[in-house]
Amino acid sequence: MWNLLYALHVLGAVLWVGGMAFAILALAPSLGALEPPQRLTLLAGVFRRFFMIVWHAMPVVLLTGWALLFVWYGGFRGVGWHVHLMHLTGLLMAAIYLAIALGPWRQMRAALAAGGAGGGATTAAGAAARIRQLVMVNLVLGLLTVAVAAWGRFGG
Repeated sequence: MWNLLYALHVLGAVLWVGGMAFAILALAPSLGALEPPQRLTLLAGVFRRFFMIVWHAMPVVLLTGWALLFVWYGGFRGVGWHVHLMHLTGLLMAAIYLAIALGPWRQMRAALAAGGAGGGATTAAGAAARIRQLVMVNLVLGLLTVAVAAWGRFGG
């Protein structure tokens, strides 16, 4: 049972952090080859799919982490500094994801749905830029979390 929870925890983290790494390091630099309307269309599709993945992976990561923390390890007293830090960064990442989903992602979808009316493309592009900034922050936190997990796992 605990192996399954740990595997789900790690798989959820890999999907979340790996998806952000792909978006920032591979997708974003390649978007310059597209015209702005095509870029926004592509981003809307990528974000829709990726944010749906994170919408499911994030609770899995948090719930499995808490199950392992409180049941397997007996709470915060039974764990090293790395688990405390992973908990903090995981909560920060979840909060940033919710800020993206309920803020600029919602604005981008509404602007694209409105089309050209009222500067929809400009609003959508601005929202996409804010999403990219917040995903970058989350990527840094995610990479830090992975590094802390790897370092602390062996008593570092």
